[in-house]
Amino acid sequence: MGLDLVCVFETEEQVRNMTPDQELLKQIEGRIQNATARGTQTDCISRSFCPKLSIPEDPVCGSAHCQIADYWSHELGRKRIKAYQASKRGGYLDCVMLDNGRVAISGEAALVAVSEILAVL
Repeated sequence: MGLDLVCVFETEEQVRNMTPDQELLKQIEGRIQNATARGTQTDCISRSFCPKLSIPEDPVCGSAHCQIADYWSHELGRKRIKAYQASKRGGYLDCVMLDNGRVAISGEAALVAVSEILAVL
């Protein structure tokens, strides 16, 4: 069991058109609440909402797709899942289930910050 909640909907349109109440999302299980459905142009479509982390909606969430891809991999009987996260910015993810139980995720990314961490011992 992961930290995130995966909610499966019947249609892609339901996921694309939802406008969840952020205050109600804070009250239910999961660090992140993910909505997903079978996609029309990809294997699945998703959106990830994170009000508990002060992020109303994650544009493209790699950690969420570890659970989303696992779900669809079992549903579709395939190790490779092509996913689309339908936020305003949106993005495609190529997810491959590895033999060790992990998920390899690739896709295009946007660099948003460069940081250096210093440790004092």
